[in-house]
Order: sequence, then C-alpha cells, then structure tokens
Amino acid sequence: MAAEKSIPTPTDKPHPDVSRRSQRSRRAIYDAALALVSEVGYPRTTIEGIAARAGVGKQTIYRWWTSKADVLLEAFLDLADQAARAAGDEHVGAIPDTGDLAADLKSVLRATVDELRDPKFEAPSRALAAEGVVNEKLGREFVTKLLEPSLQLYVDRLRSAQEAGDLRPEVDPRIALELFVSPLAQRWLQYTGPISHEYTDTLVDYALHGLAPR
Repeated sequence: MAAEKSIPTPTDKPHPDVSRRSQRSRRAIYDAALALVSEVGYPRTTIEGIAARAGVGKQTIYRWWTSKADVLLEAFLDLADQAARAAGDEHVGAIPDTGDLAADLKSVLRATVDELRDPKFEAPSRALAAEGVVNEKLGREFVTKLLEPSLQLYVDRLRSAQEAGDLRPEVDPRIALELFVSPLAQRWLQYTGPISHEYTDTLVDYALHGLAPR
C-alpha cells in the first residue's frame, strides 16, 4: 500500500524572515535619506520623500525614528561603519593602539581623508554641516550624536599615550586633539586648501612635536 502523501497545512509554509526584511527596509531608508539630502538639501528633505524613495510606508519610518534628523544621523553612523569595515579596519569604534602614537593617528586621519573625499559621504555631510550652522537644534544633535563620540576616541588614545609617557602629563587630550582634527575640518568645510594623506601626516608630526615630553 502506497504511503499517503501529507497535505501541507498553513503551518507547514516557510515563515518570512522578518528581521531580514526589516534590515532591507532600514538599508533602503538610509540610502534614500542620504541621497535626498545631497540632492535637495536638508530643509527640503522630508519623511514622506524618504519613504517614497525607499519604497516603504511613512509609518515604517516613524516606527523606528521620530524625525528626519534621527534618520540622517543614524544613516551617517552606518555609512562610517561600512567604510571602516570595507577598509578592513578591525578596530571599528576605537583608534588602534599599536604603541606608536604617530602611526596610529596618521592611519585614522588618512582613513578620514578618504571618507571626506568620497562623494557618497561628502555631499550629504556638507548639506548637514551647512544646515547645522543656521539650525542650532540640528547642529547640536550633529555634534552630540555624531561628532563627540568620534572625538572621544581620540581622547582615549591620547590618554593611553600619556600613561605610556609619550605625551606630557599636563596636556589636556580634549584640547590636544584639535591640533590635527580642527585644521582638517576647516580645510574641508571652507575649501581653504587641499586635503590629503600628506597633509594629515604633517599635522600629526607638527602636533606631536609640541605635545611630546621635553
């Protein structure tokens, strides 16, 4: 007697991978937000526009974020993370400590130059930076959520250099980091000169000459 074939029931059907679908939607929203702010600027970028570009419902965005600023800031963090991983950086979220402070700083700043010159990053970043000058709330969010966490990584690395005796003990790491970070930011934002690996290497050399123990 032939074995009876089982009749599939609704519970036998494969369940959709909700987490994968959510991740695809989130990625589409990131890409749409960054593209729109590059094309039309921050003021004209809307949740509705992001949703339409991403092919999702507006309610999907509001389920995860409360404002377009939150969407864009998270998209930027994701973009930076992707860039670091694509470059093979195993120290995402930290500045490496190889024992050679100059080499570590030069490595991170070279990667920063590459990111600043990448059109995917540069266009939306300039749009947000410009808006942050006239929109105090956005500017503060940009600094608090995006810039300060990055600067804290420099503070941590400089403090470890102090503990190793590579920097004078009285140096304030939060001020010291501005010797190489701020000139790069000014050149990039105001087009006061070209940015390159050679430029940031020189900044590090000049800064550490002044910060090293006497």
